Amino acid sequence: CVTRGDRLVRSQRRARLAPAMLDVDRCIERLYECDIIPEEDVRLVCAKVKELLVCESNVHRISSPVTIVGDVHGQFWDVIELFRISGKCPDTNFVFLGDYVDRGFYSVETISLLACLKLRYPDRVT
Repeated sequence: CVTRGDRLVRSQRRARLAPAMLDVDRCIERLYECDIIPEEDVRLVCAKVKELLVCESNVHRISSPVTIVGDVHGQFWDVIELFRISGKCPDTNFVFLGDYVDRGFYSVETISLLACLKLRYPDRVT
């Protein structure tokens, strides 16, 4: 992946050289219980998701069936209910359209869970 800008390259280098190892499965497990993951893990998740998204195309070919999810606005328990009804990753493909945070009390947990799912199942979460 070719990146632009020194700032982006520096953040990617820091993410690769970070001393802490990120256990994405453990983070997902904790987040499904609405348990906040440590700040250092959130930083690592953000850095790794950024690296992943920079390398992805902005147009995706999606295999059906797929669950299309509108604005979740930090409504964590609604996202959990959606997974209960439609199935969890990797059994279901998801397209999240945006507006992940802002109104719900659990915005950090919501975006953290979706980011971890993107890291763990990059071809299933768009």
